[in-house]
Amino acid sequence: MLFDSSLRRELWRSFVGTLVILLTVVMTMVLIRVLGQATKGSFAPSDVSLILSYAVVGQLPVLLALALFIAVVTVLSRMWRDSEMVVWQSSGLPQWRFLRPLLRTAWPVVALVALCSLMAKPWAYQQTELLKYRHEKRSDMARVAPGQFQSSADGQRVFFIDSHSEGQERGRNVFMVLGDAQSEAVVTAREGSLTLDGDHRYLVLSQGERSQTNLVTGEKTHARFETARILVGEAPPPPEDVQDPRSMSTMDLMPLSRADAQGELAWRWGFIWATVNLVLAGLLLSTGNTRRHSSWNIVAALLVFVVYFNFMGLHQTWVAKGQVALWSSLLALHGGTTAALMAMIRLKDGPFRRWPWQRGASQGGQP
Repeated sequence: MLFDSSLRRELWRSFVGTLVILLTVVMTMVLIRVLGQATKGSFAPSDVSLILSYAVVGQLPVLLALALFIAVVTVLSRMWRDSEMVVWQSSGLPQWRFLRPLLRTAWPVVALVALCSLMAKPWAYQQTELLKYRHEKRSDMARVAPGQFQSSADGQRVFFIDSHSEGQERGRNVFMVLGDAQSEAVVTAREGSLTLDGDHRYLVLSQGERSQTNLVTGEKTHARFETARILVGEAPPPPEDVQDPRSMSTMDLMPLSRADAQGELAWRWGFIWATVNLVLAGLLLSTGNTRRHSSWNIVAALLVFVVYFNFMGLHQTWVAKGQVALWSSLLALHGGTTAALMAMIRLKDGPFRRWPWQRGASQGGQP
């Protein structure tokens, strides 16, 4: 089949090239964000590569759908500009005839989007949260690299140690600055370690000094201690106590009737349907004038993607708040979009064109 094979081959080339470009851009942006979070102590610097990989996996459904959408629009727009589409249509091929090679090219991508949306993305989010939890559970002394200053997440404490000891559970030659709106304290100690007492974490220091300045009155105090215990925050909750729908598997979400779980399902199932709708929208938006060489359809395609993406986010919010039902709203949003796109493609073919399932739809141009 010359028509199907040539169109599918060009679509695959365009899809792969677009996906590589999008992956490069997204990985660069995610790497900058991940490095910024690592410097703030959200996770260990040694886990940057893992966090980056999980973040890219979480963005794969959007990247795959966008790459497929752009590939359809660019390839069909090129056929219009080169008058190749006119040749095919003069041979008796209506616009709906392009649905067959488009869908045959799109179904592996749609299957991959479904796999990433239903399985890979929740798993990647769960692994990311697990890495952050393990890093938060570790001792503050273990998180600080020797010879480097490390700020706490709230910015009220700054740590510095000279060296680690005992498997990085204790720190030697500890320097710490505590600050708030009314006072500032500088604490030095020979050793320090983090301990848990109920739901709170305490930094236990031994053989040290504390110099405190009242920022309001300017009064200064100085004290020495053999042992001291400083409250540094609450103990992080274990990951199993926090049931975030984004980290739960689809099979675990299905039986739940919670609104937030239904909202997460609305996004996962809806994005698979949206990928198919984007293929139909690409076929519709690629129609152009052979005498006008412009890229307006690419701009329109990106605008359609952004609007559709925002509508999906709004739909997820409505479902998560319990304002609309899951399956009926999915049918209304994505099913209505499919029906509208099919109707517009039908109108583009003209009043005398028939659908492919009708007998005698095409009199010529069969591959």
